[in-house]
Amino acid sequence: AVEIGHALGARVTAVARGADRLAVAAEAGAESLIDTSGTDDILAALRAEGPFDVVYDAVGGEIGAAALRAVAPEARVLLIGFASGDVTPLRANHLLVKNTDVIGINLGAYLTFAPEALRQSLAELIAWHAEGRIRPHVSHTFPLEQASDALDLLRSRKATGKIVVTQ
Repeated sequence: AVEIGHALGARVTAVARGADRLAVAAEAGAESLIDTSGTDDILAALRAEGPFDVVYDAVGGEIGAAALRAVAPEARVLLIGFASGDVTPLRANHLLVKNTDVIGINLGAYLTFAPEALRQSLAELIAWHAEGRIRPHVSHTFPLEQASDALDLLRSRKATGKIVVTQ
């Protein structure tokens, strides 16, 4: 998401837990970084960097709620997931006051209702990769025999990028 935003010309603010994850975001093009383990007031930290026109929320919970409150008028919030274990609570008054659009995105569902849109999006991302505009970060590579170790790393949320299992 950071690379795509950067490639589109956006000023990207990355929010993550820990310097290692933020270093990956900076390498991908994030211009400002917020370490959730280093701040007691995530809303204040977000407001200091915002307001935001687009929010990509893969975490949910209190961080997602704070991001919703730090958006600009007519912002768009993309709900991608809830890695925190809690979905982002939506308060209608916050959405109404700023005319905020909230869009839930289940990428896999596009295979059912809009496969051509998914194909076109993936083709564009592959072209961007071929042109060097994006370079997805691979933090770990495992041989197939260690696939269970790869899954353990994924479950423990200790990876800072993609995990690749090779044959």
